[in-house]
Amino acid sequence: MEFLAEINVMPLKALLDPQGKAVLQSMQNIGYKTASDVRIGKHINIEFNADTKEKAEKIIEDVCKKMLSNPIMENFSYSVKQVK
Repeated sequence: MEFLAEINVMPLKALLDPQGKAVLQSMQNIGYKTASDVRIGKHINIEFNADTKEKAEKIIEDVCKKMLSNPIMENFSYSVKQVK
């Protein structure tokens, strides 16, 4: 079966996000004063094959932990759906 995983990797809330702060400052400088915080992360789509949805989720969990995120600085969330 073919699956699509949509993954979001974000910096931990407790850590400073300089890129997000720069975007927030720029937004305020051009007149968008209502924003109070901006966090910049990564969005990753992976198409892959697995026998079951449970195996697909296990694969994505492992990939996120081992490759796509740094647990000291980031957290991740994902969804897996069957596409074929």
